[in-house]
Formats: sequence, structure tokens, C-alpha cells
Amino acid sequence: MNTAVAALNRLFAWKIRGIRWIEIIGVLLVAVMVFSVYLAKAGAARESARISDLEQQISDNGQRVRLLRAEVARLEQPNRLEALSRGAGLVPVDVHRQARVENLPTLAPIPEPGPAVIAPPAPAPAASAPEVER
Repeated sequence: MNTAVAALNRLFAWKIRGIRWIEIIGVLLVAVMVFSVYLAKAGAARESARISDLEQQISDNGQRVRLLRAEVARLEQPNRLEALSRGAGLVPVDVHRQARVENLPTLAPIPEPGPAVIAPPAPAPAASAPEVER
């Protein structure tokens, strides 16, 4: 065991230009850790900006939804619809014009016009070409 401890002491005591190599490795590891923390913070800042942008879009869309619902409520007001229908000449159906259950079999739908048939033009008589003698 004494030889293993001596070998380990020699390994840690090995110097490059007056600096032990274990210190060089330690400084390099600290530099890598600092750089990785910097990258992680930069990524988190990008994601935070993206999240705040999405939250702003959600807020804007919520405002648009509220405005559209208010517009629908205004457009669906019964008084407004009644005034528009009367202006277009539409009135409620008279009670006496409504069909009764016993009259339903006698009611027939209005037949729809059939498709228009267009006849193809008659073929023109083919002029015979003069035969060439050989």
C-alpha cells in the first residue's frame, strides 16, 4: 500500500512549467462548467422570452374572443333581427297557413327542374377527297 500512495503522490506532484497538472485539469473543468452554465442561462432566457410572447398572444386572443362574443350578442338581438326582417319584407307565417298533421300526406314537394340536355351538333358531311391514281 505504501507503493500505491507513493505513486499517487508522484502523479499529483507532476508539474508542467511549475504548475501541477491536476490544477490545470481543475481550471479547465471549472471553465467548462462556467461555459455550460452560461449556455444554460442563455437558453433559459430565450425560452422565457418565448413564453412571455406566447402569453401575450394568448392575452390578445382572449381579448379578441371577448370582442367577438360581444359583437355576436349585439348582432343576435331580437329587436334588431325583427327590424331587419321587416325591412326585407319578411313577416311571421300566418297561423292559418300552417299545415296540419292530417294534411301532410297531401303536400308534395315542388319538383325541381331537371338538368338541361344540350344535343351535340350534327356532324357535317365529310367531303370525299379525290383519289390519286398510281
